[in-house]
Amino acid sequence: MAHLLLIEDDPAIRSALIRALASRGHAVDSAADAMGGLQQMMAQPPEAVVLDLGLPDLPGERLLTMIRAVSDVPVVVATARDDEGLVVRLLDAGADDYVVKPFDPSQLEARVRAVLRRTSGSGSTPPASPVHRVGGLTVDPDRHVAQVDGQAIDLTPLEFDLLAYLAANPGRVVTRRELLREVWQRTDSGRTVDVHLSWLRRKLGETAEQPRFLHTVRGVGLRLEDGAQP
Repeated sequence: MAHLLLIEDDPAIRSALIRALASRGHAVDSAADAMGGLQQMMAQPPEAVVLDLGLPDLPGERLLTMIRAVSDVPVVVATARDDEGLVVRLLDAGADDYVVKPFDPSQLEARVRAVLRRTSGSGSTPPASPVHRVGGLTVDPDRHVAQVDGQAIDLTPLEFDLLAYLAANPGRVVTRRELLREVWQRTDSGRTVDVHLSWLRRKLGETAEQPRFLHTVRGVGLRLEDGAQP
């Protein structure tokens, strides 16, 4: 069970989602506008936020940037527009995932569970994970630490999971579809992978044109290896 905050202005949708999420064991607070949602979040910090974009007082995108200014709480955005440009903006602004209206409550709940797994784990105590070393890159899944040439790099939970999966499969070409399935637990938007790979490249100190670790195999996928090693 998780403590969720639902920010949705439509009373019928809000009531239906509260019932559906509560029936799946979640504790749900709610707000009908952006400022009310922000105040609720600050007063009783949730484990995840479900944010509708069509709010009466502020655009949902604006509220997302305000949330990110004060918290790293996972945010799943609900949007009525299946627009690639909008999705990229949302991910750039700090959204962890999104659903497109109309959606089934079970789909939303699956997205919430996925972001919670990425940020807090499953709750059980797994066996120790091996530390992955690929040339100058070290990824320690248990300590949640990634280093390049001995220097720690600051990654979001999703960026770390993405890098850890690639580091666990060094030298093998991994497709975007595989990354979506294994890291995001979804299959519907390869553009999501591209955006996060772009952020990850910057933090690794490389570019797509001059890669060190993340090597694109055109038309196939991505291979992780240290190009600086002889």
